[in-house]
Amino acid sequence: MNLSDFIPGNFTEDEFLILSGSLSVFTTFFALWYSLLNKDPSNKKVKEMANLRESMRGDYLTPVQRKKITNQSTTQMKRVVDFFKLLKNEQAAKHAFALSQAGKRTPEALYKFLFYKLVAPILAALIIYLYVYVLKAIDLPPTGKMIATIGATLLGAKLPDILLKNSITKRYALIKKGLPDALDLMVICTEAGLSLDEAFKRVSREIINATPELADELALTSLELGFLPERRKAMANLSARVDIAMMRSLVNALIQSEKFGTPLSQSIRVMSAELRHERLLKAEEKAARLPAIMTVPMIIFILPPLFIVLLGPAVMRTVDA
Repeated sequence: MNLSDFIPGNFTEDEFLILSGSLSVFTTFFALWYSLLNKDPSNKKVKEMANLRESMRGDYLTPVQRKKITNQSTTQMKRVVDFFKLLKNEQAAKHAFALSQAGKRTPEALYKFLFYKLVAPILAALIIYLYVYVLKAIDLPPTGKMIATIGATLLGAKLPDILLKNSITKRYALIKKGLPDALDLMVICTEAGLSLDEAFKRVSREIINATPELADELALTSLELGFLPERRKAMANLSARVDIAMMRSLVNALIQSEKFGTPLSQSIRVMSAELRHERLLKAEEKAARLPAIMTVPMIIFILPPLFIVLLGPAVMRTVDA
């Protein structure tokens, strides 16, 4: 048995070694090149904030309710969406707002989502039709085949919404996790004399590596505080985009603080203490549920081996006797 027995195709040993060496060198070079790329998310966020600022300037200087996308439809997705006029649908605004809650505010994200909403049910129905009717991989009665096709179509229609909702939930969890630390930094900034919008901007730069989702929202709110005619509207937008109890409480506290003249640092410090206390209570609640959760695994996985170890020798001696 030699090396040629394991070489696929008609390659000789020398050709196979040369090919393997070339692939190894290429893989090593690609890995080194990829590792040297600049992966700092702050540069990307700064560019996004700059583009967003220019787009927001155009939004609020014109009386148009929803801006028109000026870019040409260059991709196939945009062409399909424009052909079916999905942007003029009443649900398009709701989808755009949901995408903004997930942190995707570019026009391309809305185009992609609408395209997937259109294509997913058709593709799912086509796959099930080929699998059931053409390939006949599953033997089903005609009614069962029809139900399977309809079910796949409905699932394909709901799948983009389910994935988007899951993305929003994960993003909210990350924001909730980083909010207390951000509030501590905001206390320091406000006590140093910074205004609310400047405090948001500074904190967003500080936490961009730890919690980029929260940094994105704070930076956007800082821009809105400078552009919108009413500061209350900017805070309400933040509460709507990040629809969690912590953010709603923070927004209400900041609005009341600006309305009645309460020091911002005092309001934010109280909110930070409340959030940390809430996190402590949730941790204690999870710890209190732990014994009940561990009961079933202990009964199934721990007690049987324990009984075998303790009673096994006695049973074996009894059987031998």
